[in-house]
Amino acid sequence: MYNACVVVPVFNHEQALVHVVAALGKAKLPCILVNDGSSPACTAVIEKLAEQADCYAVHLLQNQGKGGAVMAGLREAQMLGFTHALQVDADGQHNLDDIESFLACSRLHPQAVICGYPVYDASVPKGRLYARYLTHIWVWINSLSLQIRDSMCGFRVYPLPSTVELINRVNLGKRMDFDSEILVRMAWQNQSMQWLPIRVHYPLGGISHFRLIHDNLLISKMHAKLFFGMLLRAPLIAWRRWRQ
Repeated sequence: MYNACVVVPVFNHEQALVHVVAALGKAKLPCILVNDGSSPACTAVIEKLAEQADCYAVHLLQNQGKGGAVMAGLREAQMLGFTHALQVDADGQHNLDDIESFLACSRLHPQAVICGYPVYDASVPKGRLYARYLTHIWVWINSLSLQIRDSMCGFRVYPLPSTVELINRVNLGKRMDFDSEILVRMAWQNQSMQWLPIRVHYPLGGISHFRLIHDNLLISKMHAKLFFGMLLRAPLIAWRRWRQ
């Protein structure tokens, strides 16, 4: 039985979050809000939203980072009996009108991760746009494949059994390195992936928690770790693909 929900990692995005949850309510999707050590003001908004039907709150006492919050939400989703979870950012940058196409694809391919690749409008910061291409190259090298079109977009439908098994077995990055690392590791284990476009808009005055120096260093460290992991797994990955 297919049973999907939405997981939203939240760190001090209380203004945008209200609109995101309202849009998710129109899509009639249960929602799990993961409070990633937010301020008292944001925590109060999350608790108020969680009073609605089919809206749940998970409170992390200390900030774990985006990846840590997503993993907590995915584990909670499985505990609540859901089979699939759509990951959505709390800042309102993703066009939530695209939800149904992602869920329809997920129902058609229930074992696959349904991944979004961003279609930007003019609001995208150019520095962010260009920096993504370097990550793309490293992801293609570390996965020994070109199948991962975009590893940084936080709009995905995860099949919970295989995903939770992976995050419980492997020590994944808990911050901005999570989105890329989990896809590379899924590629290593031959996880099926489907790709759909997702329209992305950066709201004027929106809050970004990306720390330019710290997070870029963290992502570089993650790529280096994956590179050596890829070298160890390369013969097995090649053998699996040769058999297909």
